[in-house]
Amino acid sequence: MDEAAVDGLISRLLDAKNGRTVRQVHMMETEIRQLCVAAKEVFLNQPNLLELEAPIKICGDIHGQYSDLLRLFEYGGLPPQANYLFLGDYVDRGKQSIESICLLLAYKVKYPENFFLLRGNHECASINRIYGFYDECKRRFNVRLWKVFTDCFNCLPVAALIDEKILCMHGGLSPDLKTLDQIRNIARPADVPDQGLLCDLLWSDPDKDIEGWGENDRGVSYTFGSNKVGEFLQKHDLDLICRAHQVVEDGYEFFANRQLVTIFSAPNYCGEFDNAGAMMSVDDTLTCSFQILKPSDKKGKFGFGNNLLRPGTPPRKELPDELNLDLDTQIRSEFLASERIQYPSSRLKKRGDVRVMAGLSVADRPFISCELTALFPFACLLSSGVVRR
Repeated sequence: MDEAAVDGLISRLLDAKNGRTVRQVHMMETEIRQLCVAAKEVFLNQPNLLELEAPIKICGDIHGQYSDLLRLFEYGGLPPQANYLFLGDYVDRGKQSIESICLLLAYKVKYPENFFLLRGNHECASINRIYGFYDECKRRFNVRLWKVFTDCFNCLPVAALIDEKILCMHGGLSPDLKTLDQIRNIARPADVPDQGLLCDLLWSDPDKDIEGWGENDRGVSYTFGSNKVGEFLQKHDLDLICRAHQVVEDGYEFFANRQLVTIFSAPNYCGEFDNAGAMMSVDDTLTCSFQILKPSDKKGKFGFGNNLLRPGTPPRKELPDELNLDLDTQIRSEFLASERIQYPSSRLKKRGDVRVMAGLSVADRPFISCELTALFPFACLLSSGVVRR
């Protein structure tokens, strides 16, 4: 796919927004096929464990909520203004999975060294066949195009390492994961198996109520306790695990004494829940801050452990009926004011120490739109301020 064709596709996809509404974008089947082939080649030319450098912005699940994807780019800056890492689950549930994945793939082809996509559990034929993407492809194009997307998804990388300190994946840890080389050595193209390392990286979940490894009520993979997070970080000299995969009320949620963070970037998920969406920015000193999209209505309850809402990732063995994908999902793109939280800060700031801190004022953030309601400084240190060396 030549550069002019990619530029034209990106332009049309960005022009879809008209005020608060986003229209369906007319695309030709041939150009989408060419885009998938080009993206597949880029994915296979890069490692399965991406080794990235800050500054970078990290986004969680999108799930076809194209209007919210466009708002993330409004607030974070269009590529290549900023580097991006997306953690997977681009399709299913929302109304515009095709627009969402096509814009992401086009940016990947256009800026292969600045824009990165990881695989989520919904980038798998057995899941998106049931939860909306297959039906959208069939309705707007044909089943053959869905298979082209499947071939592309099978080549996506599954993890990223930022400055050797922040490990990112869609799901979580695996009892089979002993060294990071195991991730590098996962063969591609590959379908997602029902068990094993690749499955766990895309499917596992943290659980505050257990220690060690537990049975996952999704019917696939495991849950892991905070002790497993600490052990893994210490063994591999890491500071933070960054993952997605679960709806969390504020768009981000910490676990294991701030050694793991979940990011979810689809506010008002499915039009049914009152969650915010979030994007995490990591600057070149490994200081992390969050931009948060405010939800519109109260719908559900959230939290790690037994009371966690998990509508986006159904059990593999007994798939429930598909959710209604025609729900009206008009999203208010306002930022949610964050509660001020401060922790003792006794250590020196230096590269390699991951910190969570947003010290910039609103005036210092030129990318934030006029829809901003409030953004309070958020200052805290990961790992209780202790540097692991």
